[in-house]
Amino acid sequence: MDLLEVALIGIVAIVAVNVIAPKIRIAAPLLLVLLGIGISFLPMVAPVEIEPEWILGGVLPPLLYSAAVNMPTMDFRRDLRTISAYSVLLVIASAVVIGYVMSRLVPGIDLATGIALGAILSPTDAVATSIVKRAGVSSRLTTVLEGESLLNDASALVLLRSATAATALLSAREIAGDFLWAVVVAVGIGLVIGKLNLAVRARIPHTTSSVAISLVVPFVAYIPAEHLNASGLVAAVVAGLVTGHGSPSRLRPQDRLTTEAVWQTLEMLLESAIFLLMGLELYGLVLEVHEEHGSIQTALWLAALGTVMVIVLRAAFVAPSLWLLARRGRRNPKTRARIAAIKDRLDAGDLSPPTRRPGTDKAEHEARVSARSAQLSTYLTRQIADLDYLSAQAFGWREGIVLVWAGMRGAVTLAAAQSLPADTPQRASLILIAFFVAAGTLLVQGGTLGWLVRLLGLARTEPDEHQEKLHELRRELSDVAAERLSDNSLTKPDGTAFSPLAVDWALKIISSLAAADDQHTAEGTNLHSERGQLRLALIELQREELLRIRDLGTYPSSVLEDTLTQLDADQLSLELRTNP
Repeated sequence: MDLLEVALIGIVAIVAVNVIAPKIRIAAPLLLVLLGIGISFLPMVAPVEIEPEWILGGVLPPLLYSAAVNMPTMDFRRDLRTISAYSVLLVIASAVVIGYVMSRLVPGIDLATGIALGAILSPTDAVATSIVKRAGVSSRLTTVLEGESLLNDASALVLLRSATAATALLSAREIAGDFLWAVVVAVGIGLVIGKLNLAVRARIPHTTSSVAISLVVPFVAYIPAEHLNASGLVAAVVAGLVTGHGSPSRLRPQDRLTTEAVWQTLEMLLESAIFLLMGLELYGLVLEVHEEHGSIQTALWLAALGTVMVIVLRAAFVAPSLWLLARRGRRNPKTRARIAAIKDRLDAGDLSPPTRRPGTDKAEHEARVSARSAQLSTYLTRQIADLDYLSAQAFGWREGIVLVWAGMRGAVTLAAAQSLPADTPQRASLILIAFFVAAGTLLVQGGTLGWLVRLLGLARTEPDEHQEKLHELRRELSDVAAERLSDNSLTKPDGTAFSPLAVDWALKIISSLAAADDQHTAEGTNLHSERGQLRLALIELQREELLRIRDLGTYPSSVLEDTLTQLDADQLSLELRTNP
């Protein structure tokens, strides 16, 4: 059976599992792992071995990029401190503790190799967090878990690289220097590639070409970062965050919607393929351990110990972090009141303006003061919205349990283990331990996560508050559009003013007093075209206002996303009717 036949059978199996999984209420990744394990032990199936570079450099960059594009940057920013702590401190602590214990228990490995194994077992997997999303937890929990899994690969891979270096044990200063270099350079490359991606695609008139460009962006970010000994995965993540934040203002709706559909398909196939390949590799790993005269039972109990350790260490880290968040949360009301008072004084003009510089024109000075006041008002509004968000979605002990139990390992753990040098002592056994930890956490924790979420009462439903916020945001956008219509500041694409008939019609539409009149009379044809232009101008105006509100953070990200989708759909529908 050649590679093409295997790929076709794999795609059919992936699609079938993703269709069946919801009906039997089992997460598709779990079924795929089990399916792969079962297939690997069939007599006619040869042992499967996947080069780690295919996973680390071929599959993970687009998956992490896609996850970052879809992550609300506002929510990510609000919990960046917590995400950073889990991504760096927890990984380092877990790697050192697990490394010390394993170096004592596994014959023939030193502390450096033990820390390498600890680094392999420490990071949670971004692909595995798809199970978390399906469990229906709150948006903040999902953001923290997904943000952690997007960034902790850098910490783990830098530790792994340092622990397996020729010098065996590097100093803490050298490891810290490697980590800072890996992150800073990767962030710089990701920012440049993300902005360049938006700039190039904004100038491409063809949707298919724009989508094609998006497919290479994660690799364009990954490759130069790796050549500079930085984290290519972090570069891909940053490029995705920049793209996701800037695409509503830079790219056309048809480009964004088509790109999203293509990436959803690609994400489903790659994500599912990783879990299937994980299962398929088991038999080959078992054979390799037997060839090295290793013990499967020893690998099993060491993997069980490693699994218990990563859960216990995670719980020991989550508990004090929740205490610190709660302590900070108790100060939020006072902080909010103080910021709100400053904003009220600013809006009322009670704050003393800065003195005018010598030689500065009065009008120029007043314009500068007005601009600074507007910037300060925006900043204060954002701070108030952040405090409201953190208070409304505060973490308690129930969320803490989910944070601990949702820390699953996955493909990154197995791929990182397979990247161990060929001369590493007990290499086959170490890889098998990593597989058992990854598969065990996926099957046990992933298989029970939905039940745990329901037991704790954290399963998210569609609340009335979401609909209320949705209507409130749409009313606010309609008010802005009506205000711009009333002052006659909107113009046609050629710069001329809209006719009073078209403006009156649009005002009635906005206020829901009348429906659109689409009569195609000789006199009404021009008016019909003008109405279409006016509605497109209003949609663009409302989208700009929506993005301004997004940066303030006064509405939940889900409400903003739903409203943006509705505006995009309205624009596409109108463009199809006016220019089929």
